[in-house]
Amino acid sequence: MTRKTAGKLPAAHFCSGFTLIELLVVIAIIGVLAALLLPALARAKATARKSACVSNLRQLGLAWRMYLDDHESRFPDRRDLKNSLPGGYMPWSGWPKSDPRAGWSAVVLHDLISQSRVWECPSIRSGPLAKAIQAQQFGGMDTNTAPIVNYWMWRFDRPDEPIPLDDFWGKTESEAVVQLRAANNPVAGQPNGPVEVELIVDPYFPNTIPSVPAALKGWSAHLGGRNRLMLDGHVEHFKDSRTR
Repeated sequence: MTRKTAGKLPAAHFCSGFTLIELLVVIAIIGVLAALLLPALARAKATARKSACVSNLRQLGLAWRMYLDDHESRFPDRRDLKNSLPGGYMPWSGWPKSDPRAGWSAVVLHDLISQSRVWECPSIRSGPLAKAIQAQQFGGMDTNTAPIVNYWMWRFDRPDEPIPLDDFWGKTESEAVVQLRAANNPVAGQPNGPVEVELIVDPYFPNTIPSVPAALKGWSAHLGGRNRLMLDGHVEHFKDSRTR
């Protein structure tokens, strides 16, 4: 070491850590990135749950097709299950007025559906409707083993006698469509065939109905709408401006 460099340390030894301003800049950048990424991640999760729900409904559609093929295209008449499943028939004073919960169908299709999760909409399990009693029902008498059913089936929503024109208990597919048209149901309208007839749907709570509980008003399983299985077997996402 020469006299000029004696007592001096290499330049690398003088490097210091972040200054406070630099640290604040880094934190601000991370905050901006998080603000940009978190909504995108939330949307990605919601899309994944919606896709999983579509898969569930397709499997249910296949199971119903097999059932109908084995029963001369006739739906079951299980109004007894509508009344006897845990909780029984439960038309709410708010919404829905009747009881479209489909726990009875899990009993009917028990031998055709092996996985209980097919009956659960993943968006309901993790969303604001998770505790809504209108959105869940046991699919059997044994509440320890029966699947939880989230889906609704409006065309099997009443145990009335005689069977209403717009309910499908015990009817063939063609009878169901003809009588649904005759009922002139304001929601179902005048379907031209099975492709326009809803069979299974996610629960939803329109914000335009005053009697909907405040905690549920405007909520649906998926962003701004719901998935639904149609009578011809196809699944579609229905946009509904009455839900968020």
